Amino acid sequence: MLETLFSFAIATSLLALSPGPDNIFVLTQSIVNGKKFGLATVFGLISGCLVHTTLLAFGVSAILKESENLFFAIKLFGAIYLLYLAYKVYKSDATIILSNEHVAKKTTTQLFKQGFVMNVLNPKVSIFFLALFPGFLFSDTISTVLQFYVLGFIFMSVSLIIFSTIAILAGTISEKIKENKKIGFYLKWMQIVVFVAIAVLILM
Repeated sequence: MLETLFSFAIATSLLALSPGPDNIFVLTQSIVNGKKFGLATVFGLISGCLVHTTLLAFGVSAILKESENLFFAIKLFGAIYLLYLAYKVYKSDATIILSNEHVAKKTTTQLFKQGFVMNVLNPKVSIFFLALFPGFLFSDTISTVLQFYVLGFIFMSVSLIIFSTIAILAGTISEKIKENKKIGFYLKWMQIVVFVAIAVLILM
């Protein structure tokens, strides 16, 4: 049980560190508007994860009660989807683009709302949760709804810590990225390895 949760936390950490639209958005807001504004964006994004976790917890738990074969099909879909994401990252440009141009000045409340709406209305987040979470259910005795919420809490906590760190250290991180052109390459391959490793773990 603890080993599964620890593996999930490690996977979440590596994914949160990998360059994506969310953490790049946080980084940009922090650089342009300041740490406080970056943190407001982070809290909005993380709050949105609670909605996806709730939908997943009750939706997949109902499916699990109906058919174990159907649940296995969901896990198989998850593994295939993660391999597809790995392929997309492989085909993508390793360059991390930080554009400070045309970043509108907004209040912390507006950025919180924007982060929340960005997350909740992004169907890719729901699909990603559906792909990732079922493979890390950790108990035969605890209800699946509660297990999904535990995984959701770990995902949100780890992401909150890493995204907040990115917001606070935005200036330093952006300078390091600009100085070292290979960082994007290393992060790209880290992301590929993580996606493939999680896909294999789900199938096993």
